[in-house]
Amino acid sequence: MTVIAKLKVRAGKEAEFERAAREMVAHVKAAEPGTLTYILHRSAADPTVFAFYEVYANADAFTAHSGSDRMRQFGRGLAGVLDGQPEITMYEEIEGKRPAR
Repeated sequence: MTVIAKLKVRAGKEAEFERAAREMVAHVKAAEPGTLTYILHRSAADPTVFAFYEVYANADAFTAHSGSDRMRQFGRGLAGVLDGQPEITMYEEIEGKRPAR
């Protein structure tokens, strides 16, 4: 299961968002083994647009991530930072290339 979460941040709040997002990434690295990939990106065209590229081992791993206390805390911390609602899109992987493990 793959998720792309696009977030628009209020102008001037980019650094605040990035700090909070980096903390969320650190949490995922340390505490979510079912989250296989969790990468934060910034738009090259618009510095107020960010995206998370997320890959989960299965639906249960996604549910554990999205329903976690840490994710709720992250979401609450973004009040006043985001410019609108996040755009969350879910995908099923068909084919790809990845490094050998």
